[in-house]
Amino acid sequence: MSNQDTGYAPEQWAFDDQVTQVFDDMLARSIPQYHVMRAACFGIGSQFVQRSTCITDLGASRGEAIAPFVDKYGAACRYDLVEMSPPMLEVLRERFDGWLLTPNQILRVLATDIAHDEYPSAGVSLTLCILTLMFTPIERRQQVLHSIYEATIKGGALVIVEKILGNGARADDLLVGEYYALKKQNGYSPDEIERKRLSLEGVLVPVTARWNEELLHLAGFTQVECFWRWMNFAGWVAIKG
Repeated sequence: MSNQDTGYAPEQWAFDDQVTQVFDDMLARSIPQYHVMRAACFGIGSQFVQRSTCITDLGASRGEAIAPFVDKYGAACRYDLVEMSPPMLEVLRERFDGWLLTPNQILRVLATDIAHDEYPSAGVSLTLCILTLMFTPIERRQQVLHSIYEATIKGGALVIVEKILGNGARADDLLVGEYYALKKQNGYSPDEIERKRLSLEGVLVPVTARWNEELLHLAGFTQVECFWRWMNFAGWVAIKG
């Protein structure tokens, strides 16, 4: 299998043209229970959507997380698709081109770095942060979550999915071992897995589940519940009371 087929680069990971082309297939083969996770995010998130509010997707990539919400709620809501990769932004603009032409900017595709730029949304009933925060510098994560909280209306929520560390080296080795076994079952060779791991060093920086939950509480969210977990991946809903 070639580099182009896998989307892996021999140097530091980047969301470039090559990765963008294979991104959806790569996620489906790399994220455990991928379709279960996507369905859970939509099901949980839908319970917090309010009419005439904004649904924000941070790190929207190719739009897989936000698309079912656009399909379900249409013009009843507004949508901010936040992304900083130029190739991903191009895909988003093509995918949602019809919505971009609607009056009153019902849907916006925003070239925004959530770690450093001003938070783009307000009046938000639901924020999606699916496999995004882990690519943000650790020292900026608390501010990002606080900005999400401040933009969220009362009764709104954040749905967040992260790759996580185990609670200690031995536990983490167990989780990672099972994860790599899954990737092998999905067709990745040991060499491809190792190259991917090396390319992501210093780019994707996970923390423990407990640390993620503490960050969410410190941001102001009154209720934080883990709704999905498989080994070293987890999803939470954080509710603003």
